[in-house]
Amino acid sequence: MADVVANVAKGRILTHASLPAANDSLIAVPLEATGLPSDDVLQDYDTLADLLAGAANEQTTMGRQALAGVVVAVNDTTNSANFDANDIAWTAATGNPVGKLAICYKPDTASADSAIMPLTLHDFAVTPDGTDIVARVHVDGVSVESNA
Repeated sequence: MADVVANVAKGRILTHASLPAANDSLIAVPLEATGLPSDDVLQDYDTLADLLAGAANEQTTMGRQALAGVVVAVNDTTNSANFDANDIAWTAATGNPVGKLAICYKPDTASADSAIMPLTLHDFAVTPDGTDIVARVHVDGVSVESNA
């Protein structure tokens, strides 16, 4: 589950995760371990462009991955809601070590990072060595919102 929910996404994360427009998507952006700011700093960025203009660097060799199988579920028994997705995979991954994975909302007309919104940030410490890397999505989903 999410280590941090970006401030800009708080209170509306499930709306974005429901992919309201026809070509909306969620993308996973690997962030390099070196120079990675604290969670307190990362959660303050309102766009992916802002996040990458700060101290964080995208690990571009692995590249961004679109999330598949995205589903929003409401649980009236536990008074919570979550969004889930399939595991995320990179084939024959190489490049610099990764420290975090940013899950971002990409509106259907977005082509610039300035239109992409960070939703959640996850600890993801991996060192690509040419083998496949898989980010396993927690059984409870990518993020859970609750009044508990």
